[in-house]
Amino acid sequence: MGQYKLVALDMDGTLLNDRSEISEENAKAIQQALDKGIIVCFSTGRGFRSALPYAEQLRLETPMITVNGSEIWHRPHVLHRRVFLSQQVVEKLHALAVEYGEELWFWAYTVEAVYNKEKWLRPDESLDSKHWLKFGYDTRSDVIRQEIRAEIDSWGGLEITNSSPWNMEINAAGVSKASAIRELCGLLNINISEVIAVGDSLNDIAAIREAGLGVAMGNAQDAVKAAADVVTVDNNEHAVARVLEQFVL
Repeated sequence: MGQYKLVALDMDGTLLNDRSEISEENAKAIQQALDKGIIVCFSTGRGFRSALPYAEQLRLETPMITVNGSEIWHRPHVLHRRVFLSQQVVEKLHALAVEYGEELWFWAYTVEAVYNKEKWLRPDESLDSKHWLKFGYDTRSDVIRQEIRAEIDSWGGLEITNSSPWNMEINAAGVSKASAIRELCGLLNINISEVIAVGDSLNDIAAIREAGLGVAMGNAQDAVKAAADVVTVDNNEHAVARVLEQFVL
């Protein structure tokens, strides 16, 4: 086998095109990599339920990293571990979101469901009855994002990234795609130098830095491109197929 044994793929803005589809070219190249014995792994900010249909489309029985690394799966439906946000932290994050009213959208992932500004907990539900995985904010206002970032930074003990230039995603301390990939490497008995990590946003940047080969999308944020070993084409140009053909197949 060649230099790389595991390919960790971000989904939105990376594997998926702007219509949230996996192109035939990407699907074919992934199947060829699997046939060659390469482990192809989703590494996504999406929750498991949202990522699963794509894994089923590709007939993947490989590990999955979901919710920015809050969940690691041995394979679909077989959980290795979860890391939760505390009820107290979610309470503070929600209160901060409410302060900004109409200027901000927010959402949160739990094991049970996805909640957001329009669909928050019912009066008969409590924060401590849910298992919280991630909290997110979205606003076109740079000023508001900076204010929220400064406030959350002052609390300490949380991971703050993004999955687009306009949002901010908060996970428990130590949770990242990079830490999840390291843990997977231990489970699979491979070295992180044998990993290709591909992505486009700040939630990918640590993995791109640490992997043996870090690949930024052509549509990636500038900081991600600067951290990568290679910059490929954008997500509408079958970039995953191009990376696999160049470095694996």
